[in-house]
Amino acid sequence: MKIGFIGLGNMGAPMAANLVAAGHEVTGFDTADVTVEGAASAASAAEAASGADVVITMLPNGAILKAVAAEVVPAMRAGAALVDCSTVDVDSARAVAADAEAAGLLAVDAPVSGGIGGAAGGTLTFMAGGSEAAFAVAAPLFDIMGQKAVHCGASGSGQAAKICNNMILGVTMIGTCEAFALADKLGLDRQKMFDVVSTSSGYSWTMNAYCPAPGVGPQSPADNDYQPGFAADLMLKDLRLSQQAAESADADTPMGALAQALYARFVEEEDGAGMDFSAMLPRFEKRGRG
Repeated sequence: MKIGFIGLGNMGAPMAANLVAAGHEVTGFDTADVTVEGAASAASAAEAASGADVVITMLPNGAILKAVAAEVVPAMRAGAALVDCSTVDVDSARAVAADAEAAGLLAVDAPVSGGIGGAAGGTLTFMAGGSEAAFAVAAPLFDIMGQKAVHCGASGSGQAAKICNNMILGVTMIGTCEAFALADKLGLDRQKMFDVVSTSSGYSWTMNAYCPAPGVGPQSPADNDYQPGFAADLMLKDLRLSQQAAESADADTPMGALAQALYARFVEEEDGAGMDFSAMLPRFEKRGRG
């Protein structure tokens, strides 16, 4: 396929590289003048989109997505597909899809899970929203860039799945870190706690696969001074998106709201910026009841 790829950051660049390696003709554009080996470089987003079978975007937020879409949609040929892999608010995803479809394009919102490592290794999970026809066009590319793609439903459903998943993730990580900090104060050995909880009803991904306690369980960012696998800043972004969606949908999400408030304090007022989201554990270790 002829592919335009807009947004060649930490995630986008390796994703584009995997498409090049698979033999696709990729033209990239990024405002930071990033280049990907084997891919052509465009001078603008519209130039990258011109004549493409598929345009993939990987952008920081909904406002930027809408601005880029306004530029690329008129430049795309009828019947081409706009595949947005950014994590943005549901309303922006739906608005961009509606504009694309009105212009005779196929549209998919397909945020990803798996982080920078997954992008480089081609092992991302894609959560996709859009029509069956649009998903069918994007699916072969998802197979190259990832290991799994789930068609979640109509436009916006991919974003909905991503933010609901990550709301659970944020809430669960806080609970896991609180429990380890409490175990410390009760004199319970961390390894013993892991041995019990990881095989009991407290089992969770944050405990079993991404344990926030160094030296316990499989290797995780906790074993690398909490350098990010998934940054606390990004968790805060996703929790804010979850609460924006909850507000829009009139959904009661008190745990999600509290998780957002805690991560906001951690990132913006304490020392969490640039740390992994599991660095909540040393935060709780230092704190008392007050």
